[in-house]
Amino acid sequence: MRKVALVTGGASGIGYGISTALAREGYDLALCGRREADQVREALDTLRGIGADVLYVSTDVADPDDRTRLMDAIRSHYGRLHLLVNNAGVAPRERTDLLDATEDSFDWVLGINLKGPYFLTQAAAAWMIEQRSADPDFWGAVVNIGSISATMASTNRGEYCISKAGLAMATKLWAVRLGEHDIPVYEVRPGVTRSDMTAGVQEKYDRLIEEGLIVQPRWGTPDDVGRAVAMLARQDLPYSTGAVLMVDGGITLSRL
Repeated sequence: MRKVALVTGGASGIGYGISTALAREGYDLALCGRREADQVREALDTLRGIGADVLYVSTDVADPDDRTRLMDAIRSHYGRLHLLVNNAGVAPRERTDLLDATEDSFDWVLGINLKGPYFLTQAAAAWMIEQRSADPDFWGAVVNIGSISATMASTNRGEYCISKAGLAMATKLWAVRLGEHDIPVYEVRPGVTRSDMTAGVQEKYDRLIEEGLIVQPRWGTPDDVGRAVAMLARQDLPYSTGAVLMVDGGITLSRL
């Protein structure tokens, strides 16, 4: 029986890179996003062409009713869930100095980037524990897609940085809580990565990369992140719960 992965935001950007890598690993996919299915049909069809069965559910992960509806749909369609990849995330609609930042923006970003993954992990973990109780050979895991912004401060998007710092702690918390059930929890932490989120700052980072910002002087890609998640999905790091995998080209390395 094929394993099933839930990838939030899995039909575009970094999420699509993850979904593609997991499809190639033989996973069936449950994907969600804020767009309707017909708006991401090309991506879904491509994943099906790789060989994956794909369920797509339009979902706002910040909404508790939507999260419940998503999990119910996966239970109904697959009856199992092995891997949760908390990838869905947003940047502030406007980059604003800390002195001018709004509570509405803070609530919106943290709702999607932190509250959603935190409580989706709660729901998925409970189901994984249930599956493991019924089958001692069951394997389950959680992967949070973080960001170098968990530790690198950007004062014009503080809410994003805080959301990713919180997600880093959530990884540790869930790793500790689920350890007794042998359900590992990991964080994959990308650096400057090409996606819809970074399209508006491409010129800026092209210049910075040329000036030596990143040890490996190129943009990261969704495929880079997908490969890291695929490694975890293959159970290649079974004794490393709580680990943070840096996929940042060395940008966070201290240098003289």
